[in-house]
Amino acid sequence: MMNRRQFVGSTAAAALFAGMPRAFAATYDLVIKGGRVIDPSMELDATRDIAIVGGRIAAIEPSLAADAAETIDARGKIVTAGLIDIHTHAGRSKEGPPMCLQDGVTGWVDAGTGGADNIDAVAAIARGAPQIGRCLVNIARTGVIAPGGELHDINAANVAMAKAAIERNRDVVVGVKARLSENVTDANDLEALRRAQEVATAFNLPVMIHVGQNYSPLRSIVALLKRGDIITHIYAPGKNGILDEKGILQPEVMAAHRRGIIFDFGNGVSDHFDWDTVEKATKQGLWPDTFSTDWNTASKKSGVVDLPNVMSKLLMFGMPLNQIIAAATVNAARCFPAFDDRGTLNIGAPADVAIMELREGNFEFLDNYKGTRSGHQRLFPSGVVLNGKRVQSA
Repeated sequence: MMNRRQFVGSTAAAALFAGMPRAFAATYDLVIKGGRVIDPSMELDATRDIAIVGGRIAAIEPSLAADAAETIDARGKIVTAGLIDIHTHAGRSKEGPPMCLQDGVTGWVDAGTGGADNIDAVAAIARGAPQIGRCLVNIARTGVIAPGGELHDINAANVAMAKAAIERNRDVVVGVKARLSENVTDANDLEALRRAQEVATAFNLPVMIHVGQNYSPLRSIVALLKRGDIITHIYAPGKNGILDEKGILQPEVMAAHRRGIIFDFGNGVSDHFDWDTVEKATKQGLWPDTFSTDWNTASKKSGVVDLPNVMSKLLMFGMPLNQIIAAATVNAARCFPAFDDRGTLNIGAPADVAIMELREGNFEFLDNYKGTRSGHQRLFPSGVVLNGKRVQSA
């Protein structure tokens, strides 16, 4: 499969549009005009017009004078590749994917709603979603719906059943999920992770682990991870987290990052992050590689709200806007081959586009412990283009 660097430099993609007669090339299906285009995959941050033909990016220029069947005025707004949320629960119901699409999320991964017992229903929602949706199969056969924690009984982590679940759904399953908090696993966390790795390795897939208030020390957990695996809820406070009792980053954390483990924000609503942990960790250089929401259809009424809101929270701590955009686009796309041609606005790429407003003012942001902090900037979803077509507001 072509990787992003190969795709960006593809002569085939360039020829798709460069060889067109000028008279034909002068007419576009859609032009997004005058926005601040931020595309870290191309190291681009400038005012540009974007032209779309046949569901793909056809041109990015300072000014396009050609005719277009439809035009979007993006002046004063930020234009990026469509956002990719690698930890959602959008697969819980058919209402989920269209709702997150309204927020600019043109690609999502349901992270463990379904285990072997119920992944088929989640996979069906992913297949029927308007945008690209993928799933992680939970190593616990019940998925995340078991009362009291799905891995208190380690027999729920059934390797053979999980493998069979992936075989049935190879078109949409892109990894394995293991929730490793003590209230989910008791003392079974390391064995659950070993079983998740056994399943994932059989299909050459990554494992995503949910950490926070773990039974086992984090160093024992990260020792079982391989390059390309993902730790979500990286700023979870409490015992056996990323910080020691003095607030210093555990040395194994940064060592895991250096060897290719992906660190994901994972907002969520309960016990997944607090402001103190974020502040201490970022001051020591631990920034998220990716942003995710842990989103479900009730998230609009929680501290999650939407992916642009979650992204805005790190603006308060000094994370550069370009890095924040990268974490929700190109970095997220690199986590899974299914998104290999996404997260970029390069010519020939699928025309999935998010349009956002970066508003100035006083905005209150919420952590998982009812802690609030005020910031002076916040991203708001303003529009979305999917497969080259404007998505109408709900």
